[in-house]
Amino acid sequence: MGCRCLRTPNLNALRMFDAAARRLNFRLAAEELNLTQGAVAQQIRRLEAELGLQLFHRRPRGLALTDLGRRYHGPVRRALSIIEDATRDIHPRIGRVTISVTPSFAAKWLVPRLGRFTEAHPDIDLQIMASDGLADFRFDGVDLAIRQGAPPFDGDLHVELLAPLNLCAVSSPAFAAIAGPIRRIEDFAAQPLLQDAHRLWDRLFDEAGITARPRMMQFNQTALAMDAAVSGRGVALVPGILLDAEIAGNDLVELWRDNGPSQGGYYIVYPKGRDRDPEGRAVIAWMRREIGHTRAAPR
Repeated sequence: MGCRCLRTPNLNALRMFDAAARRLNFRLAAEELNLTQGAVAQQIRRLEAELGLQLFHRRPRGLALTDLGRRYHGPVRRALSIIEDATRDIHPRIGRVTISVTPSFAAKWLVPRLGRFTEAHPDIDLQIMASDGLADFRFDGVDLAIRQGAPPFDGDLHVELLAPLNLCAVSSPAFAAIAGPIRRIEDFAAQPLLQDAHRLWDRLFDEAGITARPRMMQFNQTALAMDAAVSGRGVALVPGILLDAEIAGNDLVELWRDNGPSQGGYYIVYPKGRDRDPEGRAVIAWMRREIGHTRAAPR
């Protein structure tokens, strides 16, 4: 009697499945792999047909792994990590560091400085994964993550403060000219406010004991609130280190700064036990130098 042997999927198909499973979006997976969205979707359909299994639920706003897809992804991610590690081991001259950051931190702070990083560390291949989700260091292939928040964090993680928030209320120069004097938090009650997913305006009003809420336009990312402020839509409350380019270019002006107790900051997080990685240490040291330059720059 013959037997029906299951053919192992090719490596490219597994890489596309892994990217789609991490991003839960064919478009984002395609951008990560430098492919078209159609190519990724077609390869995933082919993989599902070969396996005879449905790996994803297709939904209007993205993807969701099926139970079988979730079971399959864990071992696939681990296998790909082994291959990536083995490849790095035979190319010791190339040190790769994958860093997970929020989209706003990537767009407003990290990406504008990448040229300086490449000049300082031409031997390090810095890979950037921009996501609002928490990094899974076991399966995502992430070495370091930068997250906004406040301790405590997961006990298995090494946590270092990169920079305090230093919250600044900012608007366009034209808006500032008609907004009137702002000297304290209560003065914002009459202004249209721009709030991101961290809901920092709500927190400031709560701490000040102000129950009335002014008009607020909500955004899911800080960068979008900043862009709305540039266009004159209102006042955004933004971590100071994200404002360099807009302040220097006079696209935004500072109306008020929070001088109260620390409300958290940007933290470097990575699994305990990885702190002896020389490339990771080099990336952290470079970011600290850049933060130092940011603080020293005149406002």
